[in-house]
Amino acid sequence: MAASDQLLVVIDPVARRTDGESVRIAKDVLSAGAATKVCLPEGPEEFARALIRRGARRPVVIGDDGALLRAVALLHRQRELAGCGLALVPVGGVLSLSRALGVPTGAVAAARAVLDGAERRLDLLVDDSDGVVLGALRIPSLPARPAASLGTVPGEAGEHGAHPWLRTCQSLVRTLASRPARPAAGPAHGPSRLRIEVDGVCVVDLDQPVEAVSVTPGASGTGAEIEVRPVSVGAEAAPLRLTGHRVTVSGADFRYRADSVVSGPVRTRTWTVRESAWGLTLPMVR
Repeated sequence: MAASDQLLVVIDPVARRTDGESVRIAKDVLSAGAATKVCLPEGPEEFARALIRRGARRPVVIGDDGALLRAVALLHRQRELAGCGLALVPVGGVLSLSRALGVPTGAVAAARAVLDGAERRLDLLVDDSDGVVLGALRIPSLPARPAASLGTVPGEAGEHGAHPWLRTCQSLVRTLASRPARPAAGPAHGPSRLRIEVDGVCVVDLDQPVEAVSVTPGASGTGAEIEVRPVSVGAEAAPLRLTGHRVTVSGADFRYRADSVVSGPVRTRTWTVRESAWGLTLPMVR
């Protein structure tokens, strides 16, 4: 049996808790089509240990976007990413990156793609702190979601047997809790004054405030797609779009969202495109 037919199936603990049925289905499909060794790590350390000790087996991660990011970041730090193709069966709550990369989201379709698909080499963004970006980089990071509304008021289950004054208080609390939260005054973040350099050329300087910056790995070998949205004065300002292989952002402290992870604040950061840096098994193009 070829080494490519031997799979190391690493099942992320979040996936097991979130959707155990999809995990079971994916495992059954994979086991029916290839020789599999299944690992059930309980945390990040065991997850990393399983990948490092994979031997000749092809690693298959069953999990969400976060599990894929951890696997790629680990193999990058170990300097083994170029020679280790990954496969993914998306299971969990956050799957937007998986969909954007072209991985089927159904357990059966994704598992069959692992067995019958082909490895596609993809570009990667690597920053000067050795962090990786698979899908998209955004500055500033998205504002935090508002806190969820209050749930059941304590003691509500026994309301009908409570005193009238207690029912009145509970009703008042529910009324206040159900009101929508007032929006914060002003925007969640103000314009940023950043210096943005692409391949050594300054394209935006500190005197031009910007609303947002996004950097996305393009098709393999084409460089990163960069979009800068300047602050509009009067008529809406057109975004600046260009491509490049090295992007440096500097200025006042800023935060950035790399895929689903928010980092910072930092004063400066450089991202470099690594062409065809990693491989992901995707369905065959027919």
